[in-house]
Amino acid sequence: MEPYRSLALLTGSLGLVSILIALSTDFWFVAMGPSFTFHSGLWPKGVYNKVAGKGEGSLVGGGGLPEGQAPKSHLRTDYIRATQSLTILASLSVLVSVIFLVLSYIPLLSLPGHGRLISSVTAFAAGLFAMVAMVVYTSERWNQPHSPQVQTFFSWSFYLGWVSTVLLLCTGDCCSGNWRRSGV
Repeated sequence: MEPYRSLALLTGSLGLVSILIALSTDFWFVAMGPSFTFHSGLWPKGVYNKVAGKGEGSLVGGGGLPEGQAPKSHLRTDYIRATQSLTILASLSVLVSVIFLVLSYIPLLSLPGHGRLISSVTAFAAGLFAMVAMVVYTSERWNQPHSPQVQTFFSWSFYLGWVSTVLLLCTGDCCSGNWRRSGV
């Protein structure tokens, strides 16, 4: 029982930190051209909107031409909002799970029988939110049209998002192992 709870707390804390870093950094997607390099995250603004595929002259699907020379981009950017929302929900869910795991170490503050169950359910919910967010972002980015002048690829924040997804699912598994073995 104790090793599962400790492992769940460790993986939950690492998952929380990694998903918050992935959520807040701007290195999800990189576009490299002959004389420029741009990167974008989940919160594109300014010139990085071109990397996100927003507006006229976008570097992704717009041919990499300067603004005003490229055709209007009709790329959907709703996937960024969906990824933002689901990643925030995953962060909040894993935060609740970690809080209940920490409280389970303090007998006076823990909810007898329910704290471990809540921790397990919220950890699995966080893992599922993160997985759906990453699948949506990956599939939409993968299917965007490419320009021969611009090389685009996923960057470290994107991969950290996938690492956090695995950590959150492992947290849910460890929490469920902790809950099943507690006999409650």
